[in-house]
Amino acid sequence: MPVNDAHPGDDGPTDTVTVTVVYHSVHGHTRVLAEHIADGARLVPGTGVHLVEIRAEDVTAGRWHDAAVLALLERSDAVVFGCPTLMGSASAVLKAFMEAAFTPFVSQAWKDKLAGGFTMSASQSGDKLSVLEQLAVFAAQMGMQWIGVGDMPGNNWSGGHRDDINRLGSWLGLMSQSHTDLDHAHTGSRGDLITAERYGDRIARLTHRWANAAPYETSRMTELEARALSASLRVS
Repeated sequence: MPVNDAHPGDDGPTDTVTVTVVYHSVHGHTRVLAEHIADGARLVPGTGVHLVEIRAEDVTAGRWHDAAVLALLERSDAVVFGCPTLMGSASAVLKAFMEAAFTPFVSQAWKDKLAGGFTMSASQSGDKLSVLEQLAVFAAQMGMQWIGVGDMPGNNWSGGHRDDINRLGSWLGLMSQSHTDLDHAHTGSRGDLITAERYGDRIARLTHRWANAAPYETSRMTELEARALSASLRVS
């Protein structure tokens, strides 16, 4: 079972909700995003977090299957789906996983769980929106409730920077961009990784609100405040 439980205390006695990040990664860039989303979710007390990698070796004759992963997702309160954008679409391996979800679809086993999504590509656009739309439609078919990115856009004015939060201006889900000649140690930008952590934190906090009727204070900021936050996070 390709589950990363390297962080002790996940699903411990004080954990009241479980967030699982499910992803497929080709060169490691998407894995880095998944790890930062998980790190952000872990910042919220009482949150058990799992990382699950969907691997090509679990696909046989075009069909994916891993009963342990499906069992984990059935007991999760929120699931975040991610993959690279390849030829303007979700990766074939993640699509195989999505098709294998027909069993929980029929039984509505994931209905009313929370969901989110993320993707990356080498190009600035790369048609990443089409992948987020695929993931959101998939979640809707599963009866899940979708959570988008809540941050204001960055890098959209003359004083903007590649390291701004939400520098690609995506709200349906998290977008990142990595250069083709750099390995996963150079995934995205600092702003992309901070945005991923903030997205994980947002999903975890909303999951507590959804599952436990926990008090929740909506975090809001103006565009000027968002620019000031991005500027304060830049490395000289």
